[in-house]
Amino acid sequence: MLKLIRPRHLANRACRLLSTHQQPSSSCQDELSSTVKRIREEMAADKQKLNWRKPIGDRPEDWNSKLKLFSDSEQTSDFIVMMQQPLDLSPSNLRNWWDKRKERIERHMQQFIPERHKILGPELAAAHFILYRGGAVKFTEGRRWHRATEDGEFSLPNKFSPDYKVEALRCDNMILYFEGLENLRCLDHLKFLSFHNVSTFDDFCLDRVSGSEYPRLEVLDLSGTRVTAEGLSCLYRLPSLKLLILNDPKENLEMELATAMLEVALAPLKIVASNVIHQEDDN
Repeated sequence: MLKLIRPRHLANRACRLLSTHQQPSSSCQDELSSTVKRIREEMAADKQKLNWRKPIGDRPEDWNSKLKLFSDSEQTSDFIVMMQQPLDLSPSNLRNWWDKRKERIERHMQQFIPERHKILGPELAAAHFILYRGGAVKFTEGRRWHRATEDGEFSLPNKFSPDYKVEALRCDNMILYFEGLENLRCLDHLKFLSFHNVSTFDDFCLDRVSGSEYPRLEVLDLSGTRVTAEGLSCLYRLPSLKLLILNDPKENLEMELATAMLEVALAPLKIVASNVIHQEDDN
C-alpha cells in the first residue's frame, strides 16, 4: 500500500529542500569574498596609478614636438579643438593666438584677491590696483592726483590705514577687464570715477560697477567705452549721480530715449557728450 503524505508535511519538506539549495556552502562564500577582495585591490591600485601617472609628453622617454610651445595645459579642450583644425602658421593667425593668450593672462592677474583686501582694506586695495596699471587716484585728505612713476613705483602704505579714503579714480586708457572691477568696491567716499577710452568696458562691466556700493558717486565718465543704451538702465543703483559723460547721448533713438528716462529717474542727473568735457580738458 502506498503511504499517503499529508499536505502539511509535503510543504515542510519542500521548504527545507529550497533553503538548502539557496544557501551556498562555506567554501563558496570564501571563494566569493576572496574574489571581491582581489577586484577591490586591483581597482585601488589602478586608481593610484592614474592619480600619479604623468601625462604623455611629460615623461623623459616621450618625444615632444616643437609645436608644444603653443600648447596650454590649463585649456586642454581648446588645444584639442585647435589641433583638429588645419594648421595655420600665418603671421596674422599667430598674432591672434598670442593676443588671446595675453588677454587670458591679464584677466587672471586682475582677479580679486581676498587676502590683499584684508591687509589693505578696500580703499588702499583699489588705489594699489589702479596705480599699478597706470591709473590715477586722489584721496579725500589731499588735492593732488597720485600716479606711478615710469618704473611703476608709487608711495602708499602696505597695510590698512584709516587716513586714506579714495575720493576719485581715473582709469583712463587702461586695459581693464570685468574680473578687475571686483577690486573697486565698497568705496564709500568715491565721488569721481572715469573709464575714459577703456575699450574693454561694456554693459556687463557697467552692471558690476553700478552694484559696487558707491553711495556718494557724483561723476561717471563712460566716454570711449562700449556701453550701449541697454546697459544704462543699471545706473539707478547710483542715487547720488549728478553728471554722466557719454560718447554722444543722441547718437541714435534708443540712446536718446534711455538717457531721457535716466534723467527723469535720477532728478539731479545731467548727461553730456564727451566732446564738451574733454575738449575743455584739452584746452
